[in-house]
Amino acid sequence: MIFNFDVIVIGAGHAGCEAAAAAAGMGSRTCLITIDMNKIGQMSCNPAVGGIAKGQIVREIDALGGQMGLVTDRSSIQFRMLNRSKGPAMWSPRAQCDRIAFIKEWRRTLDRTDNLQIWQDSVTELLVKDGQVTGVRTQLGAEFHARAVVLTAGTFLNGLMHVGRVMIPGGRTAEPASYHLTESITQHGIRAGRMKTGTPVRIDRRSVHFEEMERQDGENDFHRFSFMESERNLRQLCCWTCYTNPEVHGILKSGLADSPLFNGQIQSIGPRYCPSIETKLVTFADKDQHQLFLEPEGEDTNEMYLNGFSSSMPMDIQINALRKIPAFRDLAVYRPGYAIEYDYFDPTQLKSSLESKIIDGLFMAGQVNGTTGYEEAGGQGLIAGINAHQKCHGSEPLVLGRDQAYIGVLIDDLVTKGVDEPYRMFTSRAEFRILLRQDDADMRLTALSHDLGLARADRYQRMLFKREQIERIIDFARSFKIKPRIINPVLESMGTTALAEGCRLADLISRPQITISGISEHVAPFRELLDSTDASMREEIIEAAEVEMKYSGYIEREKLIAEKARRLEGIRIRGRFDYNSLQSLSTEARQKLTRIDPETLAQAERIPGVSPSDINVLLVLLNR
Repeated sequence: MIFNFDVIVIGAGHAGCEAAAAAAGMGSRTCLITIDMNKIGQMSCNPAVGGIAKGQIVREIDALGGQMGLVTDRSSIQFRMLNRSKGPAMWSPRAQCDRIAFIKEWRRTLDRTDNLQIWQDSVTELLVKDGQVTGVRTQLGAEFHARAVVLTAGTFLNGLMHVGRVMIPGGRTAEPASYHLTESITQHGIRAGRMKTGTPVRIDRRSVHFEEMERQDGENDFHRFSFMESERNLRQLCCWTCYTNPEVHGILKSGLADSPLFNGQIQSIGPRYCPSIETKLVTFADKDQHQLFLEPEGEDTNEMYLNGFSSSMPMDIQINALRKIPAFRDLAVYRPGYAIEYDYFDPTQLKSSLESKIIDGLFMAGQVNGTTGYEEAGGQGLIAGINAHQKCHGSEPLVLGRDQAYIGVLIDDLVTKGVDEPYRMFTSRAEFRILLRQDDADMRLTALSHDLGLARADRYQRMLFKREQIERIIDFARSFKIKPRIINPVLESMGTTALAEGCRLADLISRPQITISGISEHVAPFRELLDSTDASMREEIIEAAEVEMKYSGYIEREKLIAEKARRLEGIRIRGRFDYNSLQSLSTEARQKLTRIDPETLAQAERIPGVSPSDINVLLVLLNR
């Protein structure tokens, strides 16, 4: 039987859900194909969203009209803003979620999305004619024809799980892998490789001695992931911390001979920044303890997640080692940790729109591009879904710059540099991170998404109102003058230098010891202005205005640097050179420029191995 759509999305993980919701939300007839409709949006590893740089990505997804932020807020059981002790460019929201509630929220969201149909099946073949994707064929023998296909298969492509020397085919515990699809794609010249990730043991909370652990509470202020009005409907729970010890390490070391990571059983590449506990023991041999975080899986379950103890060691080694930690001396578990190997595809064979350079109309997003993390997957899925819709309707693709969004940094890194290990986003990867703060993602991206037809009018109007209120506060502070005799006693009580002469209120707010809320208590007109701000957004607006005033110098300087960098982004070079014939380029540059075929001169400049002198050669040739 044949079914016809505009866009087909393969896989209903974090990338697939965002891709399907975006394409359908923009008006494309979309089909989301998943192996199990009861696992839509499944949190395969930790049931948490956000974290360093990842939280910024989720805020960007929300600002663009994506769904991850709203789903997270509705299923959150703990929220925290990380890195508060650092500057606002480093502030990163993170939420612990109820795993089951997260799935329900995603399913409810997709069920209410117009133009979207869900089909439960496994895709076995990509249909291609004359270099153009035409659809897919499934295990049940159904054919789905479409003008664009988005592949978001996660860890399911030829997935293989490891617990000690035991190997189990599967894409996730108790779920089947997807076979034949990789081979169907690589026959067209797309390069594939293998990667590895892992997940920890799941613990029964009834067996834990919490009195031996340190409690870690969440926060309950105005911060959320979504810029829209969203509520935390679930009971807020705490997390717990403890440490491994030399006894634990001794038992783990005794099992290294049976560890798939060290006995040659696993050959693929694992994540550098989320290593297994056995990798930590070998890499940091001088450490006699490692911190562990015990986190709830949900509001009404005894299942808990042991963050920091990812492992593929034999089951008895994992359990016996953990029982040497005082809090886990009577440990009972639901299942041991395991590692999983899966196929991915070389992301340098993708355009910046996430469309394949090899197969027209094929888009890829998530772990199939060599990334790790729900947030990185969701960001790619959103862009792939938007651009699949744009492709179907003959419109220009959305490509975010490195100075526009962390999502732009992520995708540019993938298509320009490729991956030699699972890619994870960090704030340090963004050269313009003061411009990419979590607090202003809506200011950066909502208008762009609204013009595309994804962000709804109510979201756009809310952003405009918020911007107007922020500017009103800043304009007042920059024009209102403060006299020393009135404010000096207040300044001294706040531990900051008294004024020798009058100044503008904004100059005082730029001081690190002073906040808008604190100083407004002593400046009646300012207090009245703040009180007149919309109550539902007041704290968010005040925080954003304060960040703008305190860091205005840094922000303006970074904008100038970004503007200079953007000039090279405007110089398009794809298809203009036969790099192999340019003997004035270095051999490495010729090889890498030929392989990646960058779209712009700026992208060429970011390719490892392409030197400034190689860029100068290209500039000279362009001038000719």
